[in-house]
This record gives sequence, C-alpha cells and structure tokens, in this order.
Amino acid sequence: MTHKEFNFNIYNTDFYGQYWQAKNTKAIVVLVHGMGEHSGRYKHVAKKMTENDFSVVTFDHFGHGKTTGKRGHNPSFEAVLESVSKTIEKAKELFPNVPIFLYGHSMGGNAVINYSLKKTNNLKGIIATSPFLKLAFEPPKIKLAVGKLLQKIAPSITMGNELNVNDISREKIEVDQYVNDPLVHDKISPNFSLTFIETGKWAIENAGKLQTPMLLLHGTDDKIIDYKGTQEFANNSDKATLKLYKGGYHELQNDLCKEEMLQDVVNWLNSQV
Repeated sequence: MTHKEFNFNIYNTDFYGQYWQAKNTKAIVVLVHGMGEHSGRYKHVAKKMTENDFSVVTFDHFGHGKTTGKRGHNPSFEAVLESVSKTIEKAKELFPNVPIFLYGHSMGGNAVINYSLKKTNNLKGIIATSPFLKLAFEPPKIKLAVGKLLQKIAPSITMGNELNVNDISREKIEVDQYVNDPLVHDKISPNFSLTFIETGKWAIENAGKLQTPMLLLHGTDDKIIDYKGTQEFANNSDKATLKLYKGGYHELQNDLCKEEMLQDVVNWLNSQV
C-alpha cells in the first residue's frame, strides 16, 4: 500500500491528514479517530482495508495528533463536522468516482453518526465502532455543572479526561503502546465533553431519520462508552445493523477480537459495494 500525507486549513487550524492507497481502489474509507488519540494509531486498520481494495483517508482532529491548536479543544461541534466534510472532499479529489464510506471510532463514531443525520451527503455507508452516544458511567453532577459554566466563560479550558487506560483493551501490549505514544493525550475541553454527550443523546433520539446504511460494532464490557446506547440507536433505526462482541473492551480494533472485528468490517463493506 502507498502512504502519503496532506494538509488543509479551517478555523485558523492546520490539519494533518494522511492516506493509504490500495492497488485497485474499489471504494474509500474516510476514517475518524477517537478522543485523545490520533490517526496514526489506525495503520493496521488501513493495512486490512487496503489488502481488500479499500483505500483509507484520515486526519487528526482539532487539538489532536499532528494537527495544530490547543490539545483537547475544538471551536464547536459544527467545526468538527466541517473537518469531516473537508476530509471527504479531499478523498473525492484523490479518488474520483468511487463510493465513499465513513468510519468513526468512539468520539469519531459520534461524529460520523451525527454527520450522517445532519448533513446532506451521498455516502455509501457508515461504520461506527464503540460510538460515543452514551457514557458507561454517570459523570458527577457538580462536574457537569462546572463544565457548563466553563463552556460559557472559558470554553477552551481543558481538564484531564479521567480515562482508565486499562479499559481500552484486554491486551496489555496495546495499553502499553497507548501509554507510551507521545501523540496521545488526556486533555479535554467542554466543547469535546459536554457537546458530545448532548449530540450523542440527540443522535439516539433521532436515529429514525437515518437514510444511509450503517454498521454499529460494540463490546459488551466497554467501561468507557455504554453499548446499550448503541443498541438503543440501532433499535430506533431500520438502516442500522448492530454486532456486539461478548466481553469486548472499548478499542475493538486493538482488542482480543480485532481480527474478527476487522473482517466483519471488510465483509460489510463488500456487501454494500
């Protein structure tokens, strides 16, 4: 597979993007990463996709990875959706006249689901893994109240996300790589936390409006994002297919079930093409 980088600029932010090109591209997968991480963590996902003739185009979110800006902060939820739009435009420019799929993990899962519900698009399908629709724990009411106040008076202030790194995967080597990755951070502003909690709830309530075929994948032992929120979304839509992985942790693509999960993604993509 061929690997190349690109950049784009919106909201005075220089975005880092990259793509992996398959030998014979039959469709594009635009990949949207999760909170605190970056697109470089999906190299093995891109390898699996390109081996099956799907080229992958991806980018680093506002305040993440090699994209500029304050770590863990974005201007608005609308700006996040616009960064997804820009990456889709880039994918069309790189690979004209082939179908495009959106694939998002966790926070990226929320973004691709909301994108499909709120934006006019001609996407062939959506994949969302462990999508941030409903947290697996109840944030303290006082913290939510403080967050809402800060969002009004100091929206760019960031705090630690309080993520227990051992909850991302059952594989210790994956947890260690996450901890030692210099581009991974635990910073989060109210524009990433509160906004995604609100838009996750909205997405579940509006799942019936979904027009694009969607594959939802979630582990039943995810301690970060509640799989029942994903289940509820699937129940509310006749366009969504859900697969649960018994005992699966948050990062299915880095968990014990990763081979099965990535093959499930490829099988579904092939069924839609």
